[in-house]
Amino acid sequence: MAHAYTAGLKVSRRTTVRKERILPVSGEVLVAKGSSVRAETVVARAHIAGSVSSVNVVAQLGISPGSIREYMMKREGDPVEQGEVIAATKSRFKWFRTLVRSPATGTVETVSTITGQVLIRHPPRPVEIPAYLDGTVVEVREAQGVVVEAEAAYVQGIFGVGGEATGTLRLACDRPGESVGPEALTADMAGAVVVVGERITSALFSRSRQIGIAALIGGGIHDSDLRGLLGYDIGVAITGQEAITPTLIMTEGFGEIAMARTTFEVLRSHAGRRASVNGATQIRAGVVRPEVIVPLGEVGHRDDAAESRADRRPSTGLEVGMQVRIIREPGFGRIGTVVSLPAGLVRIETEAEVRVVEVRCEDGGVVVVPRANVEVIEQD
Repeated sequence: MAHAYTAGLKVSRRTTVRKERILPVSGEVLVAKGSSVRAETVVARAHIAGSVSSVNVVAQLGISPGSIREYMMKREGDPVEQGEVIAATKSRFKWFRTLVRSPATGTVETVSTITGQVLIRHPPRPVEIPAYLDGTVVEVREAQGVVVEAEAAYVQGIFGVGGEATGTLRLACDRPGESVGPEALTADMAGAVVVVGERITSALFSRSRQIGIAALIGGGIHDSDLRGLLGYDIGVAITGQEAITPTLIMTEGFGEIAMARTTFEVLRSHAGRRASVNGATQIRAGVVRPEVIVPLGEVGHRDDAAESRADRRPSTGLEVGMQVRIIREPGFGRIGTVVSLPAGLVRIETEAEVRVVEVRCEDGGVVVVPRANVEVIEQD
């Protein structure tokens, strides 16, 4: 068998990156096709309807639902302030009146003669979508959003937490296997995307949060440290919505794992440039990988050769000579080169019969693992 499908992990020195920036509801696009944008440029805006507060007026006043309108001091469509009286009993003496006040600022949306409830709609919430990366608007989708394109270095990680962030790419180490302590993170790294090369520790995270670092990129993290930072087990659901700063991206996996040299060199070669990162990850049902994007050159610059490279269809075959990472035990996190793809099925320790691959690891050793246990590291 010459080919076998396997997942790919992208590490590219230069490629064309396109990102859709789409509103959750219909709204307004604020930029034109061909515009040069920065990561923080707001490209689209919309307003999402506010939540609703319910007020049981008939219960508070002791009246029947059918007569509620006689006691209302506000009508449907009227604006109200929090604490403002919206209904009251009738009495010649004001100190004998029962008052119903609005629990929130908003608009009276519904006065129901069936349930006796009054619904207060809170003010709409504005939603703004930034460009996320320095680039060019190449497509405008009316009332929905845009597509932003940039020539960039591009690195996908294995796992991440936290959302989108942007900052200057900085290195806190000289080589990928170097252990980095919190003292290596300095105050001038505030707002930066910092590469630590090996394991992200809880001490590094605490120091980076104190400084105000935008994102940390490392080889791995211990699951106990991650659990301590989040306060819960992450499970298999998609990440990226965690209320966590800085964003964390692990390029290799869990444990004491150094960043792959190729990945480290790509990031080191662009130190000092602005980088956009996103920790969103989903392993199952539509793979989503955390990413680091470093736009190259001037905003709006196009490189036809790089675009041509990016348009090539990614390989779905596992072939001799490919660089791969082992993504399950035994050997989780090890990187090597495919040296053989034995034909036929092989019985493994679990007694299952599977197709296997022989991988020569970076330390020179050769291991045989199921093909489903490796992931191709795609490189340009």
